[in-house]
Amino acid sequence: MPVVQIFMYKGKTKELKKELVKRISKDFQEVANIAPESLHILFHDVDKEDWGTRGTLASDLPPK
Repeated sequence: MPVVQIFMYKGKTKELKKELVKRISKDFQEVANIAPESLHILFHDVDKEDWGTRGTLASDLPPK
């Protein structure tokens, strides 16, 4: 039972997550011969104020 964990900022749409699950499952099946039924994918939606990067909180970075 492989588990893929994805940590990202909150706010991504359900549609985006569905597409990620579809593509990751396909790649695991093609590359590692792991059936989608055996793969678990967990999304961890994190507030920018709870994520540190480049020496600061992500919430304090200028928008891109």
